[in-house]
Amino acid sequence: MTETIFVTGGAGFIGSAVVRQLIETTPHNVVNVDKLTYAANLSSLVPASDSDRYTLEQVDICDAPAVNALFAKYKPTKVMHLAAESHVDRSIDGPAEFIQTNINGTFVLLEAALSYWRGLDDGAKEAFRFLHVSTDEVYGSLGAEGYFHEEHQYQPNSPYSASKAASDHLVRAWHETFGLPTVITNCTNNYGPYQFPEKLIPVVILKILNGEQIPVYGKGENIRDWLYVEDHARALWQVINEGRLGETYCIGGQCEMQNIDVVRSLCELMDELAPDPARGKATDLISFVTDRPGHDQRYAMDIGKINRELGWSPVETFETGLRQTVAWYLENKDWWQAILDSRYAGERLGTGEKKAG
Repeated sequence: MTETIFVTGGAGFIGSAVVRQLIETTPHNVVNVDKLTYAANLSSLVPASDSDRYTLEQVDICDAPAVNALFAKYKPTKVMHLAAESHVDRSIDGPAEFIQTNINGTFVLLEAALSYWRGLDDGAKEAFRFLHVSTDEVYGSLGAEGYFHEEHQYQPNSPYSASKAASDHLVRAWHETFGLPTVITNCTNNYGPYQFPEKLIPVVILKILNGEQIPVYGKGENIRDWLYVEDHARALWQVINEGRLGETYCIGGQCEMQNIDVVRSLCELMDELAPDPARGKATDLISFVTDRPGHDQRYAMDIGKINRELGWSPVETFETGLRQTVAWYLENKDWWQAILDSRYAGERLGTGEKKAG
């Protein structure tokens, strides 16, 4: 049966990967619901946008009448909710937008989904699913040992993670209180093609290409678990179809690395794939800068539940995923240069020196 899938935030990094994958691998209709903020990029959707099964609706998820109208117009079978402000540094400089989009926007979407779901006949009501895509950062920071898991205590430390924690709790409450058929995922750091160049991996690639200093927060000892974005998109589709209602599934790449080791790996790849005698060794560009306020020390994810229940595990290793990512940025200068020219010039964010809004 051909379904209609809502993907909120489908012009963002992870959302566009989901849209591309759905158009390529399923027969379903995909409606991309996106406000088209600074981080949205319609050129990330070129592989999908020519399909007659793809539709873009430029709608802010905080706009309740517009969101309700979308449900009435398209009658979705599933909602994959990825729309969010997601950059920690920006949340430090200006938290207000994170509260508005991540908390209020999720509330509006839940209310619209609930009203729509209640009006369905029994068969359609049984088939409907609402997937909320969240982050491992809601759990706070780990010590040297242990892993985040689905029962881990919430302890967000940044405005971004606090806003995502709040949205997780709303989704859980709408399931428990109203019976809305929801499922939640919490994922580790994503990377891969089409990532907005404010995040660590594209920042490093572009700094090296331009022969500029590579900023590394603190001593670079903070540890992250890295997940290739295409693996994540595949996991999300599996969870919305096969996951148990009311449950949470943690998704990770099983690849813990210190930030400095990620940077050094990128330097080695860039020296191999894009050598520049004038630049010299890329590692000579590394510059340690003042750490981010409230910088969590370590994230790592236990993916045992999603592996046991759904059979999912990442396909890409960090080495294979990183090589594909670097190659993509080298081959797609037009994509990222347009962003640097118009929306983000590579400046540092998140120092905490700006007035919170």
